Amino acid sequence: MGRLLAIDYGKKRVGIAVTDPMQLIATGLCTVASNQVITFLKEYLGKESVDCIVIGLPKQMDNSESESMVYIKPFLKQLAKHFPQIKVEAYDERFTSKIAHQAILDGGVKKMDRRDKSLVDMVSATIILQSYMQSKELRKF
Repeated sequence: MGRLLAIDYGKKRVGIAVTDPMQLIATGLCTVASNQVITFLKEYLGKESVDCIVIGLPKQMDNSESESMVYIKPFLKQLAKHFPQIKVEAYDERFTSKIAHQAILDGGVKKMDRRDKSLVDMVSATIILQSYMQSKELRKF
């Protein structure tokens, strides 16, 4: 069984989270510059087995696409082009940044470290992955 990998794609930075090989625990992996994410994924996927890439899908409250889809759609095409053998699933990411900020605050992270936006991106990717895993588990019932 391979890992699950989640991506919180942003214009400048991409938060990345992965599961363990048994797909039980989601952990933040890193944050990568948006223009370097395909190169990073090629290296990572060359070393690790990944069953599915989960990408956060930004939506408005009325379930319509957010303005961020302008740069996420081309990224989805790049994923399909470079990694056709890996399943890619989009997952609703509403409120993940807000939840990530609160989790960082609740975790006691120092004020200076909380200003690091890359930390929020990585935590957001982890939350997307955890939510995806929970919804997948619920669909079994």
